[in-house]
Amino acid sequence: MGFRDIKRGFPDRNTRVIACINQKGGVGKSTTVINLSASLSELKKKVLIIDFDPQGNASSGFGIEKEELEHDIYDSVLHEYPMEEIIQDTDCKSVFVAPATIQLAGAEIELVSKMAREGCLKKALAPVKDEFDYIIIDCPPSLGLLTINALCAADSLLIPIQCEYYALEGVTKLLESMRMVQKNINPDLEIFGVVLTMFDTRTSLSKQVEDEVRKYFGNKVFKTVIPRNVKIAEAPSYGKPISLYARVSKGALAYGALAKEVTRRG
Repeated sequence: MGFRDIKRGFPDRNTRVIACINQKGGVGKSTTVINLSASLSELKKKVLIIDFDPQGNASSGFGIEKEELEHDIYDSVLHEYPMEEIIQDTDCKSVFVAPATIQLAGAEIELVSKMAREGCLKKALAPVKDEFDYIIIDCPPSLGLLTINALCAADSLLIPIQCEYYALEGVTKLLESMRMVQKNINPDLEIFGVVLTMFDTRTSLSKQVEDEVRKYFGNKVFKTVIPRNVKIAEAPSYGKPISLYARVSKGALAYGALAKEVTRRG
């Protein structure tokens, strides 16, 4: 049974819209979107992933064949094509994806001339928003108009930070952008949480980075830390989240624990 077959209308559902964001690439952003969503579905939550990165990794991570798509998130945001018509089912029965293809790369330029350009994604989401418990937006690794659209549509930010050198590099600029959006567009935007990724128990560096991030962000940092794990790295090549690819791996257990923390925060 697909998204369009499910009974519609949940007026009392308090949907949380989370933008998963870090302007640095390679921090585990798409990986976190994919695996957190899958783990939330196991907690009986209905999740929509908005793949808002032209690389389309969140789409590929669920085995969506991008070259076979007739329409994608670009069409919904730039040309007002109905969001419900682009949403794809996944092997996780309560996870759905609004996929991206490479044509989204041109959206930055096209948005410049649009009226109310910062709110295009929010407008596109409005007809389906109440169908989900969580909407998670996989943002591109930049602070351009696509990301500003995500910040306008979201009520919360999820910031993955890898346990590597220069982990906090660029975070100041990201927080400046958040405050700008709060002031001018979306006053309700807040940091929902910070998740530490690629933690390597064999190195003192990972622990040092963890201490630094927890000192900087305080209780915004989730207790759960995502380990560096080969199964997490392998899963996307099979088009599966870690919970379906290697259910008892350290990576799957970590994302399961993170999902429980997320639900406790609301």
